[in-house]
Amino acid sequence: MRIGELAAATGLSRDTLRFYEARGLLTARRRANGYRDYPPEAVEWLCYLRSAQTLGFTLADIEAGMPLLADPAHAGLELRAALARKLDDIDVRIAGLAQLRAVLAGKIEDLGADCPLRPLDAARAA
Repeated sequence: MRIGELAAATGLSRDTLRFYEARGLLTARRRANGYRDYPPEAVEWLCYLRSAQTLGFTLADIEAGMPLLADPAHAGLELRAALARKLDDIDVRIAGLAQLRAVLAGKIEDLGADCPLRPLDAARAA
């Protein structure tokens, strides 16, 4: 399958496919004329890759876990553990955002201060 066909089958740009290939996330043989020749299973692999990105995994995460994604049907426990770790990461980020939200709400409530960016304790003491 040539790069244009793979791009059409996946909805990804040719530049994205070349980028994935340069990172080692996608492999292609070179035909005698120099064109890339992708195997048919590249479409399914790219669907897995994009799904992982949609779930918040970075390309570095995907590269580290490539053996898992290469055969997801037989890597259920490992994939489940990776997803659980990602869920834990998201929970930590949500908690951090909740703390940030509380600080910002405090700044809004303290609009009477001359500088809303002054630390809350210093603004109340003034």
